[in-house]
Amino acid sequence: MLQAIDAAKRRISFETYIYDAGEIANQFTDALERAARRGVRVRLLTDAVGANTMDATHARRLLDAGCELRRFNVTKWYSILEVNYRTHRKILVVDGEVGFTGGVGVADHWMGDAQDHDHWRDTQVRLRGPVVRLLEGAFYENFAESGDPVSPELDLAVPPVLDAEGSSLLVTSSYSGGSNALKRLYLLTIACSRRTLDITSPYFVTDESTMSAIEDAVRRGVRIRILVEGDITDAMPVKYASRQMYERLLGLGVEIYEYQPTMMHAKVVVVDRTLSMFGSANFDNRSLELNDEINVAVVSRELAARFLQDFEADLRRSRRLELAAWQHRSLLEKSREHFWSYFGEVF
Repeated sequence: MLQAIDAAKRRISFETYIYDAGEIANQFTDALERAARRGVRVRLLTDAVGANTMDATHARRLLDAGCELRRFNVTKWYSILEVNYRTHRKILVVDGEVGFTGGVGVADHWMGDAQDHDHWRDTQVRLRGPVVRLLEGAFYENFAESGDPVSPELDLAVPPVLDAEGSSLLVTSSYSGGSNALKRLYLLTIACSRRTLDITSPYFVTDESTMSAIEDAVRRGVRIRILVEGDITDAMPVKYASRQMYERLLGLGVEIYEYQPTMMHAKVVVVDRTLSMFGSANFDNRSLELNDEINVAVVSRELAARFLQDFEADLRRSRRLELAAWQHRSLLEKSREHFWSYFGEVF
């Protein structure tokens, strides 16, 4: 991402939920400032809650360099009920030619390779082709919501090459419009499965519709493996709510693995070793009902194989849960899970 910013010649469209103070923020601010000073149009959108730790001196430097900065959904006293609606999208598009999306924000815990508790495991994908234009369009949707009217700068559409291998679909969702579009994509993705379904997601909280889709897949004979974060998490209440459903899933024959080395933050689904889905959305109600999110689905055996290579490597560093042992966990753990499950709709 930093290399793409340094290579930018015309424009940079960058949206992120988190922009924490630290070494990686220094690198991004330096790169964006350099780009703006050499004449690149830089537009940066951060979430008003997620990026509230952004260093004020960084914002001033970027503004002085000519960058356009906006904050998404700044909460006022008269709009306090809307504080729950955040942009969780991660979008970087450079010159309309190369794009990035996934789970990665701007913070130091994304600098490493899951080597310790302070460095997360995540996945970010670089995109080229017609889908990049749609990615940039999604950026402008949120950018326009967050300030004065703006004229999007988009290149002319390039006709897609409609072959089976590499065809892609981009889906956005937001509370103000199309909030269920991404959830429908998740449900349809599960419904497409015939042999295997491999899901990687933190904060895995199911509702009855997603549980029903999983149950249908199991009845079709689909092998389902779910990789989630373990006790190393930045949201333990959500972890408890997630675990409330484990016994039901394990009873169906679903394989559940908890990642051990550090926080696991990747969001990837692979169906039948052919269809992959990735992006900013977690498999929970907050992502699928409240947040502004963005996911991409791609038909590509090559991409699916790469994701599965990562998935298998992650499983070797994970703990597989067994139904019998899980049923004998402590009463305290069961009580915590039961309590936090009542808040599942807002996680």
